[in-house]
Amino acid sequence: MTQQIALKSRPIGVTTADNFETRTVDIPAITIGQVRLMAHTFSVDPYLRGRMSDAKSYVAPFTVGEPIMGGVIARVIESCDDGFKTGDFVLGMLPWQEEMVVTASGLNVVNGNIAPLSYYLGILGMPGLTAYFGLLDIGKPLKGETVVVSGAAGAVGIVVGQIAKIFGCRVVGIAGDDKKVNYLLNELGFDYAINYKSEINISNAIAAACPDGVDIYFDNVGGVISDAVIAQINYKARIIICGQISLYNSTRIPVGPRPQTALLKKSALMQGFIVTNYASRFPEGFKALVNWVANGQLKYMNTTYYGFDKLPEAFIALFEGKNLGKMIVEV
Repeated sequence: MTQQIALKSRPIGVTTADNFETRTVDIPAITIGQVRLMAHTFSVDPYLRGRMSDAKSYVAPFTVGEPIMGGVIARVIESCDDGFKTGDFVLGMLPWQEEMVVTASGLNVVNGNIAPLSYYLGILGMPGLTAYFGLLDIGKPLKGETVVVSGAAGAVGIVVGQIAKIFGCRVVGIAGDDKKVNYLLNELGFDYAINYKSEINISNAIAAACPDGVDIYFDNVGGVISDAVIAQINYKARIIICGQISLYNSTRIPVGPRPQTALLKKSALMQGFIVTNYASRFPEGFKALVNWVANGQLKYMNTTYYGFDKLPEAFIALFEGKNLGKMIVEV
């Protein structure tokens, strides 16, 4: 028997603890081609909110009554597959469950000697790869350009800003409190950072931070912040749509300034992407990220909750802006 967290009901607006159900479930016997795992670290990500809705998207929604699924680091405690041995740590898309028997295909062994295990859910995992491919393939940063990052203190944003600095850009981060602003400036070397919650006029704040305009905007939040940044874009600017967290809990999509006029006048590019678009190139991105981490050019931060039962609380906290860097739960 083990503990599992399932989707009890689909959230309407903001997710609450009532949308989750913790229950005890049986663990099946292991068979050929399977492994038995003990969960170690769970990734808590904004995109999971989209899967809690039944709206059509790039990935299938969760089924009510079934477990939440996400990125998990787990330890192999029994193996019936030649590719894995007892004691290995693996990464996979797995259920929110303490102990489980799963098919071995789709799991990857991770090496805790290269970096902390949690990094494989963050800077060396999907968030790091998202930052790498989004900024470099769509943004195409050039030395001296101004890069603005919203959600800059989040799992993706802190990597985007640092990679932009590696490429010689001037980096402006937008975050939600003074602690995050100080971290961006004093720990990560951002050139300028804005606490959007303390600004009376976010448009004026962005204009002041970007006197030469915006060449690249890495958009993690959408909403009024993105409206304000887009108003400052330069000729042939590149706008990278990675996330829209400010809208994920909306029961209706608000109507704001429409960007087409600005895009037209500035001959600018706006492109959305999903990191799995680049799956065939993941080894390239992973190698670059590992090298930058090893030589100290990339730093990383986790916000960690402890205990399997803290998963719903950590997820709700993510949308309250309580994370600095990657939100994880360690069992």
